Amino acid sequence: MASPIRADIHSRAPAPLTEKRYIVPLILLTTLFFLWALGVNLNDILIPHLKSAFNLTDFQSSFIQIAFFGGYFLAAWPAAWLMERIGYKRGILAGLLLCAAGALLFLPASSSKLYLFFLFALFVMACGQSFLEVAANPYVTTLGPPESAERRLNLTQSFNAVGAVVTPMIGSAFVLTPVEYTPSQLARLGPIQLRDYRATQVGTVRMPYLVISAIFIAVAILIYFTELPEVRETSPERQDPARSKLIGELLRHRRLLRGVLAQFFYVGAQVGVASFVIRFSQHVEPGISARDGARFLQLHILGFMIGRFLGSAAMKTVPAARLLSLFAMGAFTCGVVAVSASGFISILAVVLIGFFHSIMFPTIFALSIKDLGPYTKRASSLLVMSIIGGAIFPAIMGRISDASNIQAAFFVPLLCYLYVFYFGLYGHKTRADGNIQPPAVMEST
Repeated sequence: MASPIRADIHSRAPAPLTEKRYIVPLILLTTLFFLWALGVNLNDILIPHLKSAFNLTDFQSSFIQIAFFGGYFLAAWPAAWLMERIGYKRGILAGLLLCAAGALLFLPASSSKLYLFFLFALFVMACGQSFLEVAANPYVTTLGPPESAERRLNLTQSFNAVGAVVTPMIGSAFVLTPVEYTPSQLARLGPIQLRDYRATQVGTVRMPYLVISAIFIAVAILIYFTELPEVRETSPERQDPARSKLIGELLRHRRLLRGVLAQFFYVGAQVGVASFVIRFSQHVEPGISARDGARFLQLHILGFMIGRFLGSAAMKTVPAARLLSLFAMGAFTCGVVAVSASGFISILAVVLIGFFHSIMFPTIFALSIKDLGPYTKRASSLLVMSIIGGAIFPAIMGRISDASNIQAAFFVPLLCYLYVFYFGLYGHKTRADGNIQPPAVMEST
């Protein structure tokens, strides 16, 4: 006979997505999710573009992701520390201004024609986006009933996917050029021709990143003049100034640690696959240009967007963790087809992986920080730091591609999907984390 408590849980109606008083803050945060997609997803265009401009290997071109996600990693913990002192709103404003500064650095980078300068600009921009990630993801989970936190974060992250769909269109139209030389063609150019070609290639990034910088500044002004509720939590560092105790408390929560590892593997797979969609299509179908390959990238990200919206809707009836494990197995299956098939079938499999990537980041994030109370900001920073996987796995895939071919490199994401599958099936469960937090208190700021 089922217990009354269990029967009540199964018969309960789905929790509402949010409350009326939180609608405006949720809309503003949703614009952030849309906005930072521009920074992240333009990297997938920059990789083949700067590879051609600077005659880079696949491994060298992966430094774009190393610089970007290295910025995420290094800025995440300081971002959490700062937000414990100044709050979510000011932390978001700091992140937006850092993003704008990084985007503006693309102007002198294109004038210098130095690959390292581009990497530095990306690093600064990523530090700003790290601030936004540390603030916005946990903030969204507090703007409504705890029971619908995963669904709410998936819905707002869906607009990040909308931005991701738009970005390759912008990149292919304004960044990629019709003229694309192979390494052998570049080797035959004279010094003056090579200089002019490089100047043309790097010069196309100026206008897109200038516009992106202006948008970041405009959104910062809008948020500055808008009243947002602030989450008031008692900082564990203020209760006990010993930083080692804070670290120890975080490490005690096994679900969080497993979530950090799952996020590390997922982001590594997601960035690795997206970074090399264009290169993959050119390998399995020789003769495809970077612009044609960008169309497959657009379809890959379109599937990502569709999956976010459908996944968010499905979570009304399907538990978030169960859906996560199903999507991880779907990505694994597509990955197997990608590395074992040939021609258009393998490209189609890579395109479909985007659909199954869709719900992974927000679902892992929400499951990992659930019920962490005063530890939420620092836990969120650990999850953002795990984004360093986006720097490591593309580099590994680039090395394998240089040694063998890009199709062989797609074996790497398969291992990542297996761990995400485990986290969705078992790893998100916890037996001894205990009850550690008082409810968060919201106030206007």
